[in-house]
Amino acid sequence: MSGWIDTHCHLDAPEFAPDRLAVREAARQAGVGCCVIPAVAASTFADARQCAHQGGDAYALGIHPLYTPQAQEDDLATLEAALRQQADDPHLVAVGEIGLDYFVPLDEQRQERFFHAQLRLAKAARLPVILHVRRSVDRVLKPLRALHFDQGGIAHAFNGSFQQAKVLLDMGFRLGFGGAVTFERALQLRRLAAQLPADAIVMETDAPDIPPHWLYVDARQRTQGAASGRNSPAELPRIAAEVAALRQVDVPEWMAQTRRNALAALPRLAGLMAVSTERQA
Repeated sequence: MSGWIDTHCHLDAPEFAPDRLAVREAARQAGVGCCVIPAVAASTFADARQCAHQGGDAYALGIHPLYTPQAQEDDLATLEAALRQQADDPHLVAVGEIGLDYFVPLDEQRQERFFHAQLRLAKAARLPVILHVRRSVDRVLKPLRALHFDQGGIAHAFNGSFQQAKVLLDMGFRLGFGGAVTFERALQLRRLAAQLPADAIVMETDAPDIPPHWLYVDARQRTQGAASGRNSPAELPRIAAEVAALRQVDVPEWMAQTRRNALAALPRLAGLMAVSTERQA
């Protein structure tokens, strides 16, 4: 399995229900060899898994912080059981999307409790994690340190400081960059993308969320009737090309580098790709 790896793509989202297989095929034609599909709630575990199996992709299981208000206490038991039952599934590569979000007003204690519990489950399962760290990097780091979490993973949609980036990198994490980096006004994010070590970054779309600038429609345009374009994994090569330009490296070199980074962050991906390659041979 060759090509780009989209390390964060919600292909199981309702937005893709009408044409999910066509969306995945368009991404494949654009050069995206693998997508990682993180679940967001216990009710989506089966959909994420099915979607990954249909497309030859990978998935992660977890409860997103924005879904903690409606999550049930026994959802953690459901996650624990799923991780145990699917431990031998080569498509399962991480626990995620989990983390903390202090941008949206949520019950902080509740989301922290779900996050800490899921970290413990990931540690027990010996799986990396896909982290949601919106305005919460320092608070996310605290339980990682307390648990001596050494399985690493990906800090998705990273938009922190260089110092926070260094701490995460020292803990074995890679940092996810997607559509937000394509906006010229995102000066700090673009500096990070240009100056971080080459082995620090993985590419993602977060589709259908966080569209790149060429799909974004601002409030004024929306009032005039313009509709935002739908973000999809097919946008990844163009997003990645912008990062390559910021770093002044060739696109094929950047594809190879970010593939290595993704495989380092999510080691089970290597086994999945080996299985896919054997089937294609």
